[in-house]
Amino acid sequence: DNTGVQVADVVIGFLRMEQRAATNVRMLAREPKFDYYCWNLYAKVTSFFAEDPERAGKLRAETLKAIEENRGEDAEVAQVVADAIVTCHLRTMARLDIHYDLLARESEILHLKFWETAFEMLKKSGTIHLATIGKMKGCWVLPWEEHTGLDREHQERTGEIEKKKSAEGAGSENEQDKIIVRSNGTVTYVGKDIAYQLWKFGLLGKDFCYRKWPESSAGRTVWATTSRRSEPDAPHFGEPARTVYNVIDARQAYLQDVVAEGLRRLGHTEAAKNSIHFAYEIVALTPRCAAELNYELSPEEAKKPYVEVSGRKGFGVKADDLIDKLEAATLREVQQRHSEMVENEQNRTAHAIAVGALRFFLLKFTRNSIIAFDFKDALSFEGETGPYCQYAVVRIRGIRRKGAEAALATAKLHPGAAGQWLAGPEGADLWELLLSAGSLDYAVDAAIATQEPAFVAKYAFQLAQTFNNFYHRHHILSEANDEKRTFLLELTEFVETQLVRALGLLGIEAPERM
Repeated sequence: DNTGVQVADVVIGFLRMEQRAATNVRMLAREPKFDYYCWNLYAKVTSFFAEDPERAGKLRAETLKAIEENRGEDAEVAQVVADAIVTCHLRTMARLDIHYDLLARESEILHLKFWETAFEMLKKSGTIHLATIGKMKGCWVLPWEEHTGLDREHQERTGEIEKKKSAEGAGSENEQDKIIVRSNGTVTYVGKDIAYQLWKFGLLGKDFCYRKWPESSAGRTVWATTSRRSEPDAPHFGEPARTVYNVIDARQAYLQDVVAEGLRRLGHTEAAKNSIHFAYEIVALTPRCAAELNYELSPEEAKKPYVEVSGRKGFGVKADDLIDKLEAATLREVQQRHSEMVENEQNRTAHAIAVGALRFFLLKFTRNSIIAFDFKDALSFEGETGPYCQYAVVRIRGIRRKGAEAALATAKLHPGAAGQWLAGPEGADLWELLLSAGSLDYAVDAAIATQEPAFVAKYAFQLAQTFNNFYHRHHILSEANDEKRTFLLELTEFVETQLVRALGLLGIEAPERM
């Protein structure tokens, strides 16, 4: 989104508030913490706008128009800011082992006439019309009745509905026709999203050009859209999709419904049906977590179960700071438990545990749950956490390593021999572990069918828990019966395979030691 309101606000901050020249912003953008600078500036711009809302509206409209038309210093600074922030974003995501294939830039939707083509389609079909009276006069709008989707549910839970009503008098934006093009000719991002969605389904008759992103992770190539000619070795993106999953938070449900409705009214009913809003709720902070991050809370906020973050207010946790804090906490534990490890190995282990803790904490909740992040809860080695699951793998590997060193799995299992240990009440816990380990594919199928990754996280935790119960009941390495010992070791190997697979699906690495 390199042509949107947030980018425009930061441009205003640099050029109008700080009176910087474009060359100066370009130099500043080379700093490693440029994203932190923009975070702070964005909050200052919000305060600046609050002083004079009329001035804010005029400045923002002028800046947005200049950016969309790729005109002047506003557009130049917008490009510098957007590219630098994306580079920071890629660097942060790489720390979590998250990578991208394509960076589709909003500016190309304008410059390559994606929007112009979609606009003509929308007008010709009667999907949108030009408002001639009222507060939307001069705007192109998509007629829309009151919406009661996921965003309404979210707002009711978080109290946003009453805030909107008191602020606007006439209720929320969702109760009016949706503006697609503003009266000054600039396009709202839902308009650009309709064009982008048409491209994804191969319904636009146009394609992007592609270039390599200059700041890719080592060993990886990231491609970005461009309005210039594609590089010779560019792959082909944009094969017509059967289903499109747009991963956007629950507060955007209304706008995602508008996108689907736009496709439906253009006659693309199947594409509209297969436009999936993969919605997720907000991630907030527990008051304890906010205090650990040195945020001052009011007495009322300190009593709440969670505190919402707000970029406009400058209240929140930056991903790099969060990862740093998690890594520092896990590194202390690793150093205490494994002083014999070399420093690099300690750091790698701490990183794997920290990332595992963060990923698991976010994925164990269903998508309609508001997540209140807490350092202590996420890093616990007990309960439903990433480190608990990772430690089960480490424990299994330790058992198997000792078994291999002592050559304890030497007995040959005869066909059907396992039945004697699985039979009767004595075999109940072995059956429980075997069935738990064997149900991974069912958990994956459930996750796909319901669009809930939490099923896989739940599976990993339950398997780790079942194994730990099994571990405390059975003395695997000291089992006197050679055949049974071999069976138990093979069972633990199967559990390890399945647990590592499950954690891998969640993007979590199981370290060798913890």
